[in-house]
Amino acid sequence: MNLSLNLRRDETEMHKFFTEAENFQGDEAFIYGDDVKHLYKVVRLVEGDKIVLNNYIGEEFLCNIEEITKQSVRVKIIEKLEINNESNIEIYLFQGLPKAAKMDLIVQKATELGVKKIIPTITGRVDVKLKGEFKKLDRLQRIANEACKQCKRTLVPRVEAPVEFKDLLAQADEFDLVVVPYENAENKGMKYIANKYRDKEIKTVAIVVGPEGGFEEEEINTLVENGAEIITLGNRILRTETAGFVCSSLLQYEFGDLGGTI
Repeated sequence: MNLSLNLRRDETEMHKFFTEAENFQGDEAFIYGDDVKHLYKVVRLVEGDKIVLNNYIGEEFLCNIEEITKQSVRVKIIEKLEINNESNIEIYLFQGLPKAAKMDLIVQKATELGVKKIIPTITGRVDVKLKGEFKKLDRLQRIANEACKQCKRTLVPRVEAPVEFKDLLAQADEFDLVVVPYENAENKGMKYIANKYRDKEIKTVAIVVGPEGGFEEEEINTLVENGAEIITLGNRILRTETAGFVCSSLLQYEFGDLGGTI
């Protein structure tokens, strides 16, 4: 029997919670906020149950629940866990601001796909109303937190404040690779990227996705001038929320951890 495999399975089946590093005190830690009610009312954990607790900086601990009140949960730390469910590449998603609740879905699925940061981006064709009304960062960060619990990520991706297109350009040279899925691109796709960068060390990747109206041609030209790779995702035009998912998945398959090790 593979005991290490069984231990790993036990850990992944446990409920996972997050609390700030400052809430760790010696061999104890405390959970506050919405997670308290979720812990005892939704998943119905009780004193004596074990959980995995993450400190938001990539460290995870096996803990025993010692005390549950309506305001907090006190746990005893049993041991630090050597768990890292993060990909070997860091993906930064610059997402053209979409309408309605599409950003909720984008944050949730980007978290599941291992994206490190989601940066709402204001491009030329972003709806004018959205530029002044985007005030959902707290809500979006909570969505990322919840998605992390579900998919057992080690690090919670950050949802950044919206940036202007010019700010995106200023950051372009900080990444090993900048990929822009574009509906008018032809032939060059992820196979081209995989072959071109196969022998290069790719650690940080920026994906730049246009809003529902797409990119202006001038923006595409400017991205090319700044070293971005403009690629196609196939013959079918994808919605703005779908393009980021597909591009992230393909990058994780080619350079990250979706393709397995053998």
